[in-house]
Amino acid sequence: MNYSPSKCDRILLKFNDSFKKSRTDLSAVLLFPKHHLWVGSDETSTIERLTFVEQQNCFAEHHTFHVQDFIELPKPEDEEIDIEGLAYHDYYLWFIGSHSWKRKKPKPEHTDVENIERLAKIKTEENRYIIGRIPLVDGTLRQSCPHPEAPDVTLTAAKVKLTEGGNMLTEALATDPHLGDFVKTNIPGKDNGFDVEGIAIYQQKVFLGLRGPVLRGWAAILELELEIDDREDTLKLKPIGAEQNLYKKHFVYLNGLGIRDLHVDEKDFLILAGPTMDLDGPVRVYRWHNGVNIAENTLSYPEVMLEIPFGIGDDHAEGMITFNEYTQTPSLLVIYDAPAAARLEGEGGVWADVFSYQ
Repeated sequence: MNYSPSKCDRILLKFNDSFKKSRTDLSAVLLFPKHHLWVGSDETSTIERLTFVEQQNCFAEHHTFHVQDFIELPKPEDEEIDIEGLAYHDYYLWFIGSHSWKRKKPKPEHTDVENIERLAKIKTEENRYIIGRIPLVDGTLRQSCPHPEAPDVTLTAAKVKLTEGGNMLTEALATDPHLGDFVKTNIPGKDNGFDVEGIAIYQQKVFLGLRGPVLRGWAAILELELEIDDREDTLKLKPIGAEQNLYKKHFVYLNGLGIRDLHVDEKDFLILAGPTMDLDGPVRVYRWHNGVNIAENTLSYPEVMLEIPFGIGDDHAEGMITFNEYTQTPSLLVIYDAPAAARLEGEGGVWADVFSYQ
């Protein structure tokens, strides 16, 4: 079957009309298997699946999966997970919440006094601290099932152990010399606070890209290894590295930008980078050569691959995935938060961009 779109510069994502509002809040994307596009929104607690429709040359046939059907959430699903990253490894779909605090923003219907009061209000939500995995077999999510290649192994949906006010990761980071103050003092993500916006898996390693904090121009990537806790639906951090800490830190220089998405390309990382604060750009894609094998306590300088266009107040690139199998050339599919009006199609459609690179 030929999956190549007739246009290599963009492709239409057709959601159900009920997803009309959330199509403007897309924040994570995954292509697996070849004909299924999985999408997360930063305003929901659901994961969306689209299927490539060759006759229409688009991704459509929208199906919604409710995370609460597979993993117990600490709060009702109307309190968003703020899904900021999707990844696939060994028959599991992985996803991650932002782990961030948020500050209320001024709105035109309020007075100046009311808006100043809004700017003083910050909060977080317990669902944002989910690091989860759900079995993905035959194109659908399952709560539990046998491993297709090892029937004596059971695949089970699970999440990293939650704690009061966060999870096992934020608890471990609270005393970190670089990140601890940002975690403990509840700095909102868009104020250069702690904010996870990417997840990538390589072998048994789980990598998390941080939009913030950015420290003197340096962005951070966390490396974890996870194992089953005392319950099969709960994961815990495994001690790793020479010092047997619960995580490793890697610092990358992205010219002051934070990480918006993270993707493994063989042994390289592709990093979608954008501002930590509430700014439109710049937005770039970097390649970090052999990033999956980088040693601890090193400073790395990924190279710029692409400059991504951005709008003024709209078209904020939030997710990317390699798209080579469709275009037959090295390319990336990029989705946007706050898409420009020209990207919207009908009641449920939105256009994604496809960029070629060398």
